Amino acid sequence: MKIKTKNLTLRQLICCITGVLSLLLFGILTWFGSHTANNLLDQQMAERWSNVGESAQISCFFSQGTEVTKETILRFESQLKTALQEESITSASENQNARMWADAYSAMGEVTVMNGKKKVTAKAVGVGGDFFQFHPMQLLNGTFFSGDDGEMQDYIVIDEDTAWQLFGSSDVAGMQVIIGNVPHIISGVIKRDSGHINDAAGNNETTIYLSVHSLENYGTSQGISCYEIVMPNPISGYALSLVKEKIGIEEKYIECVENSQRYSFLSLWNVFSAFGSRSMSAKAIIYPYWENIARGWEDVLSLMLFFRIIFLLIPVIMLVVLLIKLWKKRTWNWRDVLEGSKNGLSMIGKGIKHLGKNSKKSIKKYKKKKEKEADFD
Repeated sequence: MKIKTKNLTLRQLICCITGVLSLLLFGILTWFGSHTANNLLDQQMAERWSNVGESAQISCFFSQGTEVTKETILRFESQLKTALQEESITSASENQNARMWADAYSAMGEVTVMNGKKKVTAKAVGVGGDFFQFHPMQLLNGTFFSGDDGEMQDYIVIDEDTAWQLFGSSDVAGMQVIIGNVPHIISGVIKRDSGHINDAAGNNETTIYLSVHSLENYGTSQGISCYEIVMPNPISGYALSLVKEKIGIEEKYIECVENSQRYSFLSLWNVFSAFGSRSMSAKAIIYPYWENIARGWEDVLSLMLFFRIIFLLIPVIMLVVLLIKLWKKRTWNWRDVLEGSKNGLSMIGKGIKHLGKNSKKSIKKYKKKKEKEADFD
């Protein structure tokens, strides 16, 4: 027995509903993936740096025990500058003093901060360069500092937990604390992101940000383990290839990631295709929490990509089946199409000839009219 609703059988109705729901789910997952990737601000430095799409953000992570110092960074910057000059790559900015790139480096460790008798021992991130441009965390009050500015080396940024433990308030920008018997000024107070992936990535601990100099001298440092740069990328893969070549560290001791492309269709598909083996690595690299968060979302979004493809294939396959059925039920053949095309072309040709004749007649009439007017004059 067939149940008809607007001339559709029950099977056809189910197929239509399935196709619409599949497209709807595809759209929801696509929007969610794009929204999530855009909200990972640590991965969007290239977009903030240049709005013309010619920059790339590269992150390098070093194995434990790899000797990376500020001198290593300075040497790399010098080689990078020379390479860009040799390639005649210049800034697109109208400002002649505009920088070609921005970079940052960081080290993980631990530090003890004191305010009178109150003391907090917390996870520390030693920062250098434009670290807070790459990682624009939510400020509750105060400002960030530049890790390369010698005058700012004794400034720190603390999270809300640290502020409450030391002062009983989060409004403490400008207050002074002691680290290793040396006074440090609180430049700003941040609010840590929360959620399952953040907690699993290690962003659930009390954290203090200070200069690499202060961490090395007054705390416990594990050495520089991360270097980040945003730079010109005139062709796809150029920036990543140049960084790998000029950084001067053997491939087995370093891993480089192009952040600006990590959530593209192809990148996510590569992550999904490496499912199961992705977590296997012979490199002794401990990722900072922001990279763990980015990799966690890579796994989630790559799985969502698989379902997006499935949800898109369902209506596409249904449409193909429908077209095949319509093709089999057609009441015409290619000979009819060719004959119709010939007739159509013939009619068009006749119409053009008719227009041409009328045009010639009109021109002749116009000439005769002008001749009569001339004779009259």
